[in-house]
Amino acid sequence: MKTITTNTDLGTYLVRLGDDNLILAQRLGEYIAGAPELEEDLAIANTGLDHLGIARHLFTLAGEIEGDGRSEDDFAMLRPERSFTNALLVEQPNTDFAYIMVRQLFFDAYQVPLWRRLSASNSTDLAGIAAKGLKEATYHLRRSSSWIVRLGDGTAESAMRTQAAIDGLWRYTAELVTSDDLEERLASSGLAPRSSDVASEWLSTIDAVLEEAMLARGSDPFQTFGGRSGIHTEYLGPLLAELQWMQRSYPGATW
Repeated sequence: MKTITTNTDLGTYLVRLGDDNLILAQRLGEYIAGAPELEEDLAIANTGLDHLGIARHLFTLAGEIEGDGRSEDDFAMLRPERSFTNALLVEQPNTDFAYIMVRQLFFDAYQVPLWRRLSASNSTDLAGIAAKGLKEATYHLRRSSSWIVRLGDGTAESAMRTQAAIDGLWRYTAELVTSDDLEERLASSGLAPRSSDVASEWLSTIDAVLEEAMLARGSDPFQTFGGRSGIHTEYLGPLLAELQWMQRSYPGATW
């Protein structure tokens, strides 16, 4: 059973995309001041801000479509864990720098073809958000790809850590490119593509980067799902506690 987060299909889909970007932004924010060099520290911070900005636009549009007066803050700060519908991949912890970059590569390679297709959505508001997202995701993919090649073709240690990250995160990738009934309904209305529509491009991008990096796809065939239905790993709850504690402790607080 899929989690319904708004009273419309499009609103629920927008929240899904917003959740992906919000949770990844929070993960990246946790790593600020932990990167191996100052330039990369700034790049991670800016990437997180890009994802946060897109999430804000998506939540705001979802609230407008829903018409119940919910704001971006309501979607981000006042929902419990089971009502978040982000993909499991983005909530995975910052194990080390290699994990962060592999997670980013997997997500960037999905977002580029997704935003490209959403740029042609029958919803002009969503198409506008997607056009902005495409520009940012294209840069993100260039950066994450270059890092994976650099790590895979670097030292024995960097290659080993990066392959371990690929092996560990691979089980969370199929969820990104698997469609459900919500997407089928939106696709029939020309509002959004099916996630499966981007699967071949996503995999081709991943394979090209891994080949150049002299790394391999994850060999474990097992894939895990649940994020789109509100069933998450043990990592999301603590992340939300950190994200939401101010609003939860001081409801309605303003600056």
